[in-house]
Amino acid sequence: MSSSRLLLLLLVSFMLLGHSLAKTRHFKWEVGYIHWSTDGEESVVMGINGAFPGPTIRGRAGDIIVVELTNKLHTEGVVIHWHGIRQFGTPWADGTAAISQCAINAGETFVYRFKVDKAGTYFYHGHYGMQRSAGLYGSLIVDVAQGENEPFHYDGEFNLLLSDWWHKGSHEQEVDLSSNPLRWIGEPQTLLINGRGQYNCSMAAQFSNPRLPQCKLRGGEQYAPQILRVRPNKTYRLRLASTTALASLNLAIGGHKMVVVEADGNYVQPFSVQDIDIYSGESYSILFTTNQDPSKNYWISTSVRGREPKTPQALTLLNYLPNSASKFPTLPPPIAPLWNDYNHSKSFSNKILALMGSPKPPIKNNRRIILLNTQNKIDGYTKWAINNVSLVLPTTPYLGSIRYGINNAFDTRPPPDNFPIDYDVMKQAPNSNATYGNGVYMLKMNTTIDIILQNANALGKGASEIHPWHLHGHDFWVLGYGEGKFSEKHVKKFNLKNPPLRNTVVIYPYGWTALRFVTDNPGVWAFHCHIEPHLHMGMGVILAEGVHLVKNIPREALACGLTGKMLMTNKHN
Repeated sequence: MSSSRLLLLLLVSFMLLGHSLAKTRHFKWEVGYIHWSTDGEESVVMGINGAFPGPTIRGRAGDIIVVELTNKLHTEGVVIHWHGIRQFGTPWADGTAAISQCAINAGETFVYRFKVDKAGTYFYHGHYGMQRSAGLYGSLIVDVAQGENEPFHYDGEFNLLLSDWWHKGSHEQEVDLSSNPLRWIGEPQTLLINGRGQYNCSMAAQFSNPRLPQCKLRGGEQYAPQILRVRPNKTYRLRLASTTALASLNLAIGGHKMVVVEADGNYVQPFSVQDIDIYSGESYSILFTTNQDPSKNYWISTSVRGREPKTPQALTLLNYLPNSASKFPTLPPPIAPLWNDYNHSKSFSNKILALMGSPKPPIKNNRRIILLNTQNKIDGYTKWAINNVSLVLPTTPYLGSIRYGINNAFDTRPPPDNFPIDYDVMKQAPNSNATYGNGVYMLKMNTTIDIILQNANALGKGASEIHPWHLHGHDFWVLGYGEGKFSEKHVKKFNLKNPPLRNTVVIYPYGWTALRFVTDNPGVWAFHCHIEPHLHMGMGVILAEGVHLVKNIPREALACGLTGKMLMTNKHN
């Protein structure tokens, strides 16, 4: 047998072995409202199987995840979005109400079945109304395939899911945001780490806030912090994901450096930091070494960034064993950068580069879309808009209506690819009015698309906010960031050598961010600001590509609106 033929047989055998090692992992969930003490104040939260946050899903790259989800909410629908999972071949499992599927009605069951094709740190959350604000979320961890190794070593790992919490319920928040005049939801009462926080007390009261009493915690309480227990002189992986509804966060471990190694399920060139900014929708893996005084414990803190902080730090402990976890650190918690120190944030973003050997972007694009982010008024109501259009989702899911050619399901006029050239992004708009719309950016398959996210002044003078944008169904290359208004001269400075692959990226106040992706995944995909109130107020767009290639859409994903009527009359097969 020739050496080339032997090599081919070995390669085929290895591929078959890898396929045989993949597993189908089954989960059975019931989603319902429960009483829970997230921060010491009991409230109603959205839980899964009677617990909050939802259970952690863990699998290996190549595994099939099957979640049989039953809606026990009684009076409202529900869907689950698997954030960062690209859903190749299963666009209906993306879990976006009115986009990829119908909402699962009260008492009904829907089966999500999809492949986790790439190792990384992910999470899941509700994508109907503001159910993420109600607490519908959990972690999703994908380990490398059997027989493969990460490009870095560690002795143990932890997973922290970061979120924010209001004592006002999500339904009341929705009414406030949809009122005229707008009733803003305000800043969160508490920051949560793995669903746990402390309200009206502080674990570090003697250091950080003498006005607050010292928290008196017992291990069995639902809001007691989860302690990270470590051994000296070991290296640990800390997985971080932010499912906050509003807050941008900064995380630090007192006395310890962190090395960033993964961002949104993609490996990056390792770099060291003292603290890390993390925006809603982002995920990271960092490595830290327990090389500090082993007789002490240390604070892990998260603090608000990008908004004037009116919410106390969230704290937990890095507990060096065999010390007692009741032994509090002798130093105060890490002090976060000033909330509006954007240079600190931009410095961190610019350090994120793809690991050598990562896929590189195509050199040229086939189409460029520029999305202007503005705050507007429509009939007196405060809204967010993209290129002067505020998104309002239709009653019929886009995936079904486009796939089966249903007329009048959404606005067939294409949304604008740009905004007026004379628009001054640095000043208040002379005309703040916008319009509602639900049109779709129809993209050709297997083409390269550039999207420029352009930030601008909001309604208030001198106001421009941070917006983290998340793309469903794809990863994209982050080609660069810039100040002020984007122009053609900035293209020459795009990073085509080692841009990071992400699924979520931030645009800074009065700035722009450039992305590039390839339309290689047939389906209909949301692209939106991941701040929950902003999406609720219209800050998003819809992208569609190769929908005619989508096959075997489950009927229950389409059994509402006009597609539901078609199913009932059996007019499509």
